[in-house]
Amino acid sequence: MSQMNSEQEVAAVRAFNRFYTRKLGIIEPKLLHSPFTLQEARIMYEIRHRPACTATDLTRDLGLDPGFLSRTLQGLQRRQIVTRKPSKDDGRVNELSLTAKGRSAQAELERRAREEVGSLLAVLDDNQRNAVVSAMTTIEQTLERPTAKPAAFILRSHRPGDIGWVISSQAKAYAEEYGWDISYEALVAEICAQFIKTYDASREHCWIAEAGGQPVGSIFLVKGSDDVAKLRLLLVEKKARGLGVGRALVEQCVRAAREKGYKKMTLWTQSILVAARGIYQAAGFCRVKEEPHHSFGVDLVGETWELKL
Repeated sequence: MSQMNSEQEVAAVRAFNRFYTRKLGIIEPKLLHSPFTLQEARIMYEIRHRPACTATDLTRDLGLDPGFLSRTLQGLQRRQIVTRKPSKDDGRVNELSLTAKGRSAQAELERRAREEVGSLLAVLDDNQRNAVVSAMTTIEQTLERPTAKPAAFILRSHRPGDIGWVISSQAKAYAEEYGWDISYEALVAEICAQFIKTYDASREHCWIAEAGGQPVGSIFLVKGSDDVAKLRLLLVEKKARGLGVGRALVEQCVRAAREKGYKKMTLWTQSILVAARGIYQAAGFCRVKEEPHHSFGVDLVGETWELKL
């Protein structure tokens, strides 16, 4: 390929932008045939996925004009999508949150977005999908200033080979960090084997967190009953900790459980897993039971946590 000059490079980028926005339907007046504009949908997404959010945060992080943001938030308030309340830490600051109507609308937008992107990727084979996702990651990492974002990761569905990685990574991590014996590997292998044998795509899922083309984390949504979902086997490798991978995995799992119609989500963890427990608590889980036990060659305190969906 011959070397482009600067004008050709600019033209190529603009052409790609036109192509991509057309593919995703972003140029339509309303996003994904919804009642919301692209800007409104992005603001709703940010409010939904931040533990605390203010107008100042959105202005700074999204590069929005304060006046435009204020008008947009007022419109969303009038439509009972967004509400404001004084911050617990500083009563002079109002925190933004979605109403029940807003959460429902935002979940529907995410469902439509996943279907839209899913339909684009469905016609591609595995190599083509990997190439597309890798190219997008390259664009993001190249254009984003290194200081603005510590590292990029994606969440994807499991594929052949991933379950073996989950078993191996779980066994290694807990042996090295907590001294658990090989009986834990056996337990993880049993859980994973059962997941594969009885996998119900309409009620269950496994997500793999990937950075730089390599898996760095995982989580499972498993059917407990028609109304109860189980969160299982959360793991984030050491090299990816501190990037928000664990929080993203848990939020994705909870969001999917709601969309699949579950009423409650449960999980079983151990008191020594402080970081994971913090993520569960931030996601709204409450500890409902604890019980000492001797497992995996060590003394532990098992904990059951629940979340009403």
